[in-house]
Amino acid sequence: MIWDFGEIAAGLVLLVVAGDLLVKGAVALSLRLGIPALIVGLTVVAFGTSAPELMVSVAAVLDHAPTIALGNVVGSNIANILLVLGLPAMISAIRTDEHDTRESFVLMMGATVLFILVCFMGPIRWPHALLLLAGLGVILFRQIRDALAHRANRDPDEEIESVDPKMPTWRVALFIVAGLAGLPLGADWLVDGASDIARTFGVSDTVIGLTLVALGTSLPELATSITAATKGRADVALGNVVGSNIFNLLCIIGVAGLFGQIPVPEQMQRFDLWVMLGASILLAPFIFGNRVIGRWIGVGFTSAYLIYMVLLFVGGHV
Repeated sequence: MIWDFGEIAAGLVLLVVAGDLLVKGAVALSLRLGIPALIVGLTVVAFGTSAPELMVSVAAVLDHAPTIALGNVVGSNIANILLVLGLPAMISAIRTDEHDTRESFVLMMGATVLFILVCFMGPIRWPHALLLLAGLGVILFRQIRDALAHRANRDPDEEIESVDPKMPTWRVALFIVAGLAGLPLGADWLVDGASDIARTFGVSDTVIGLTLVALGTSLPELATSITAATKGRADVALGNVVGSNIFNLLCIIGVAGLFGQIPVPEQMQRFDLWVMLGASILLAPFIFGNRVIGRWIGVGFTSAYLIYMVLLFVGGHV
């Protein structure tokens, strides 16, 4: 058991480090090829930051534990809203009027509804995966089109944070190779450890995906949000959560579904998918009403997440 938890911890650390190296290397390469920083931010960075979750889900499908992949996505989306927004809000109020996320929120809700429909068509096979990826393509096209239309209002010399556009070629190559090598290895360690723990405690792979794996892969976003909140910038978490949830639903399962069939457990159709939808709808009054997500709302969000965790284990959802 200690070995399994150690394998999970090592896998998470390797995923975070490898994902960061891959993003930095890929962004530096893209900028060197003359791709505008604006487009790089919407595509390369977005895909790169989702690489750890993507590799975990693909590894789960290839290791014959596909419900871990599904649980990872659904659990991560629930955690992103209730925990990644809830905890920072307890530190510093999240203002929703400083960033216009209404269109992105509508797209997130559309992606959520499409994902739920696909789950009820389950098991998820390659045609369903292509449908999800097509939805992602439409959203990316809209984002790039809108970004280019408004680029006159942006700094033409805009830089992407923490990335050196003049990074030496050898370092770019090293970062990309290290990232590509570390991601599948970290994902394999995480999935192996999680599967062993599921068997040890007699719980389903679905529950492990919804809890341990989902929470683990959401830790980087949670750490970033809490750090921003301590600096009085908790509002940055809102846009990150909405964008991350869209990618989780359309990209991760869309790609993982191309590697094998993903069954949708009945208990997920009855319960978890609707918790994810309900958590998403909770954001609507704040985004459309420009209401502040204050401390007590943060307490409510975090408490709701803890209650959900308890229900997974004591409510017969194993």
